[in-house]
Amino acid sequence: MIRHDVNRIDPKRRATIDYKKKQFATPAYKQQDYPHRLNIYHLPPTADIKLEDFEQWAIDRLRSKSDHPRRFLAELETCSFRNKTPAETADHIKPLLEKWLRLDSNSSSPQGCSDSRLQDQRRKDQYSHFILRLAFSSTEDLRRRFARVEGALFRLRFQTENARERQDFVASLSLDWEAVSEQEKRSLAQDLLSATPGLKRSDIDEAGWFKVDFESVPELVEARRVLVKCSKAYVPSKEQMSIVLASFHDRLEKGLELTARALPRLDEDDRLSPILDHLSKNFATPDSTIADSDTTLPGAPINASSIDTLSQHFPLCMRNLHTTLRKNNHLKHFGRLQYTLFLKGLGLTLEDCLIFWRQSFKLITDDAFTKEYRYNIRHTYGDVGGDAIRRGRGYSPFSCQKILTEHPPGSGESHGCPYRHFSAENLTTLLQATGVTDREVLRGVKEDVDKKRYHIACNRVFEWAHKNEIRQVKESGTWKAADMDTIVHPNTYFKRSYLLKSGLASNVGRNERDKMEM
Repeated sequence: MIRHDVNRIDPKRRATIDYKKKQFATPAYKQQDYPHRLNIYHLPPTADIKLEDFEQWAIDRLRSKSDHPRRFLAELETCSFRNKTPAETADHIKPLLEKWLRLDSNSSSPQGCSDSRLQDQRRKDQYSHFILRLAFSSTEDLRRRFARVEGALFRLRFQTENARERQDFVASLSLDWEAVSEQEKRSLAQDLLSATPGLKRSDIDEAGWFKVDFESVPELVEARRVLVKCSKAYVPSKEQMSIVLASFHDRLEKGLELTARALPRLDEDDRLSPILDHLSKNFATPDSTIADSDTTLPGAPINASSIDTLSQHFPLCMRNLHTTLRKNNHLKHFGRLQYTLFLKGLGLTLEDCLIFWRQSFKLITDDAFTKEYRYNIRHTYGDVGGDAIRRGRGYSPFSCQKILTEHPPGSGESHGCPYRHFSAENLTTLLQATGVTDREVLRGVKEDVDKKRYHIACNRVFEWAHKNEIRQVKESGTWKAADMDTIVHPNTYFKRSYLLKSGLASNVGRNERDKMEM
């Protein structure tokens, strides 16, 4: 049986195409205009851009802060997973949008939409969307997640747009809806009043109404907020956003499917493929690097003898390594590397680290430790090795993304992320052994793991274990929302846990504010 190639032109249509003209035609590029702040991303951009802009614009759409390169879309996704209200999400995301993906309205400039500044902002927004569409079309899971967070971003922008420009944008979409006539409105007045929550009798006559296919507004139908009759949903003008958002999702999902079909053509492009592959991997979980400030813990006793005590503040991955080390008096190579770099990130000196590992390996002699392990520890710290290693002070502690995506553990190995690499039963047993006994939390962790939201599961456990301390710093105002962002690095987990549990959070919060005032 001949396998059908979806990219092949149908034989019945082939005769209508002049293949010579199509194959050797000079591509026509067009510089697009952007009359509206909002964009439904229906037409892909066709103008040339630099390869550096190609990568940088996509990164800016993903990330939030230059000094803490978490991913912007992942932060938006996290707000959704944590059931934050629209107001809380807007407060959390607005500063990130203003810095990395700023879009000003036409009214912000005397020249209106023709202002070059507005055109540049909107051009970057459109290109970055389509670049990420290329990066996240390879699998069904990435397509679904990308559509969800882009829909959330569009909703946020739609809600914050001023009324006149929003109506101009909606009018330009030519959506498939039909205005309800006055006669039909009066005949259905009682049904509309009963089926639409919060509607007053006067609103029926004053507000505009639209008829659309009920499948176009699943959100309203599910919530029982509209009248459905003869397969049509009667939507008041105040619910206009649901219609526009449904159209946005429908067009985006179709566009992602078409992009997925075209992806094989990019395999031979060695300029774009590495960039797109890197972007898609970073969407698995927000990437992060550990800054020197994350190793600064005033008054914390970071030495070889204090690791056992400090292990209560470790994330589950490092706590599992520590428990295994104490149980077996040994860890295999990648386990030692992951744990050594974590301890280095805590501020443990090379001398104390050597003492810690020597005391932990109780079953071997001093000569065996010196020959087999001492050099690797010094190399990790940058004390020995090539010039590049020494200049860079060794290796950086592993982020959550690196732990999740590189070197999966094999038989007898203990490194990696328990939320990803453990079975459901073993993960539950490990969590219970560390004191997580709340059934609701365990159920939430299982749901997160099933949906491959590993960093969300880890943050869920952190918030449960520190719920009292988090409430105190929020009520006292010593920590802002930015101080409680999603944890994407094991060392950040430790520092935040130590500060909260030791009661130093308020002091650190005051010190940070004093520095900002100075």
